[in-house]
Amino acid sequence: MRSIELALLLMLMPAWALAETAYVSDEQANVVHVIDAPRWSVATDIPVGKRPRGMVLSRDGKRLYVAAGNDDRIDVIDLAARRMIGTLPSGPDPERFAASPDGRTFYIANENDNSVSFLDLASGKIIHTVAVGAEPEGMAVSPDGRWVICTSESASLVHFIDAASARLVDSVLVGTRPRDAVFSADGKQLWVSSETRATVAIFAMPSRKLLHTIDFDNDDRAPDTVQAVGLVLTAARAFVALGRGNAVAEVDPHTFAIRRYLPVGIRNWGIGLAPDGKRLYAANGLSGDVSVLDTATGQPLATIKLGGKPWGVVVTP
Repeated sequence: MRSIELALLLMLMPAWALAETAYVSDEQANVVHVIDAPRWSVATDIPVGKRPRGMVLSRDGKRLYVAAGNDDRIDVIDLAARRMIGTLPSGPDPERFAASPDGRTFYIANENDNSVSFLDLASGKIIHTVAVGAEPEGMAVSPDGRWVICTSESASLVHFIDAASARLVDSVLVGTRPRDAVFSADGKQLWVSSETRATVAIFAMPSRKLLHTIDFDNDDRAPDTVQAVGLVLTAARAFVALGRGNAVAEVDPHTFAIRRYLPVGIRNWGIGLAPDGKRLYAANGLSGDVSVLDTATGQPLATIKLGGKPWGVVVTP
């Protein structure tokens, strides 16, 4: 089916069939763009602090937390009201952050002071600070809450932190400029992307043994200037944002084989998957837009012009 026919078919589908909302942080415009499906148009822009990047959705889906890097804080958005309702401390220059499985603690990468902050949400206070390598960025928490993961882009390290003791247990060398980290749903694997080296390292957990390295540079099908940045991992497929490669790679999460490349806009940084897994949203920082892709066919469904520099994506029902 051609993309124009697919688009017409989607227009005829009832709204409930595609009802979802994408929230896109814009590090230049200092807003979170709210995109409604199935129209895939901007419903509103929510003003937030300076240079918003990483975002986390609350467990109940009612609030969105946004790291405002240049304001050294986490902004709190009420999703029903579509407005910012408060702020939380973050430590210097937060970039990405992750929530504990119980939703009580945020683990925040503080890029400027080479540390990870533990933020207790109930008290609104930072309760621990863990020193890590230079320029921490990617953050992840294991499904059992035991491990906090941080990537240090300048040090090319992935750090393994014990959540209970706030102690750095191990640091392992990975490809140049690691960016994102994500656990499999069962907690048995940790995936770490490395931007400049264009690789994804996959570790067995909790042994921290390297299982496999996906090397996009060694794939003849890979786009020029391929990188590896944002990650989305499900039981059926994995997606890797390829930065200045202007594409998203789909990877088999069991064999680690690269299945295909899906073209998107310029400098794709963050990606987000629809709750039903049927659509992928890609934030393209240098073309100032968001690409929406059909994950079954790989066909583009929409390109949403935003301006600014879109960075991260969170998709809700």
